[in-house]
Amino acid sequence: MGAVLNELEAEAVFVIRETAAQFERPALLFSGGKDSIVLLHLASRAFAPAPIPFPLLHIDTGHNFPETIEFRDWIAQKYGVKLVVRYVQDSIDAGLVREEAGPNRSRNVLQTVTLLGAISELKLDACLGGARRDEEKARAKERFFSHRNTHGQWDPKHQRPELWNLYNGRKNVGEHFRVFPISNWTELDVWLYIQSRNVPIPNLYFSHDRPVVVRDEMMLAHTEFLMPIDGEHIETRRVRFRTIGDATCTGAVVSTASCIEEVIEELIASRTSERSSRADDKRSESAMEDRKSKGYF
Repeated sequence: MGAVLNELEAEAVFVIRETAAQFERPALLFSGGKDSIVLLHLASRAFAPAPIPFPLLHIDTGHNFPETIEFRDWIAQKYGVKLVVRYVQDSIDAGLVREEAGPNRSRNVLQTVTLLGAISELKLDACLGGARRDEEKARAKERFFSHRNTHGQWDPKHQRPELWNLYNGRKNVGEHFRVFPISNWTELDVWLYIQSRNVPIPNLYFSHDRPVVVRDEMMLAHTEFLMPIDGEHIETRRVRFRTIGDATCTGAVVSTASCIEEVIEELIASRTSERSSRADDKRSESAMEDRKSKGYF
């Protein structure tokens, strides 16, 4: 690896070890996407040859790509780590959240209630996540150790200073932290790391033929959860995904990149953010910050 990737890896490993040292019940938030996969790989390096000392926690919307769920189960077994799954459908059935209506309905926002319920149930005091500051303007405000109050809420004005790699994990009863070890990485850094370390990732990230519905200038995967409405039709296109989330709001991009080297070449030439293909970020100018303030990832 190059010097920059070595430095980023060392920084992330240090933050992961600090999390294990400062907190009693951490967990790694796992979506099945490339960032959480890289985070899982970094955790394995942080504690090798010992096993990873905390579980994976996946909040399943019920609208995931089948490939994501299959890969999630496989990689948890590969790394020998406990996988805990909590379901948005259970929150709906319990009356804690209400299913959205309309053609653009999504369960992505509903994950927050399920996540906060899981944190309370499992008594977690820190949740490691794969968010990066370059993803979105609200992410750019994050610290490595992101304090959350007793309601799981994030307030950028009440975060602790982080000087000289000193991280303050002090908290009151009922509060917790979200920890983001790869905050300083870019999308290109992630792919270069995947290439250098031979990190396995789902085939969704590579070019393939898929039936899609074009809606609001976005290509959304045609699934049983997303059907065409008046004026729309299903068409097969050669696409790949830059992010992997709830299938109802994760857009595809036209691409012929079928391997890591080609993805890297495509990214170098790209002038758009990877989250430009996320419909949930387009609901308002402050969509991400609004969700984070309520306890989102």
